[in-house]
Order: sequence, then structure tokens, then C-alpha cells
Amino acid sequence: MLDHATLKLVHQGSVLLSITGFVGRGALMLLRSTLLKRRWMRTWPHVIDTVLLGSGVWMAVNLQLQPGANPWLAAKIVALLAYIGLGFVALRLGRTYAQRSLALFAALLCFAYMLLVATTRSVVPF
Repeated sequence: MLDHATLKLVHQGSVLLSITGFVGRGALMLLRSTLLKRRWMRTWPHVIDTVLLGSGVWMAVNLQLQPGANPWLAAKIVALLAYIGLGFVALRLGRTYAQRSLALFAALLCFAYMLLVATTRSVVPF
């Protein structure tokens, strides 16, 4: 079983890999690259994000954190759902280049918000 420090390191590492991959795929989208359509390009982010989500849930369980009792955690979960939805629009579902670009920017803002909320443990981290 992983101790908390190791689990936190796994979570933080997967956050870094996830956002790096998202920014990279976003750049490819902005460049209108056909590389985004390759199978491996659509598969590996799911592996990283599964580790990210699993480690986050595992840490919350270990620390006995509940979204209802910790508003910052609830805000982070809502922001995560928005980030996922916006990411789908940016990389797959957006019909126009403008829609995709705007969704990419909004998803990155959601990510920044999640990072600030996780760091400050405050719903309004500004």
C-alpha cells in the first residue's frame, strides 16, 4: 500500500502529465494537425487521466475528505467536470475552429482554477 506522500507524488505527477498532454493536443488542434486523429494520440490521455482520477479519489478516501463537508473539494469536482466537457469540445466536438479555440482557453482556465483551489483549499482562491 502506498503511503500518503507517495500517493500525493503520483497524483501530482499525473496532473503534470495530463496538463502537458492537453496543452500539446490543444496546440496540435490549433495547428490543425492530422496527428490528433491517430489512435495512440486518443488513447494515452485516458490512461494518464485514469491514474490521476484514481489517485485523487484514493487520497480523498485516505484523508476522509467528503465534497459535502469540504466546499473546496466540491468546487474542484465541479471544475473538473467543466474541464472535461470543455476538453471534449476543444479536441473533438467543436464544430468550428473558433468554438474549439474558445473551449481550449476555457478548459485551461478551469485547470488553473482547480490548481489554485487544490493549493489554497479555498473555493475563492484569489
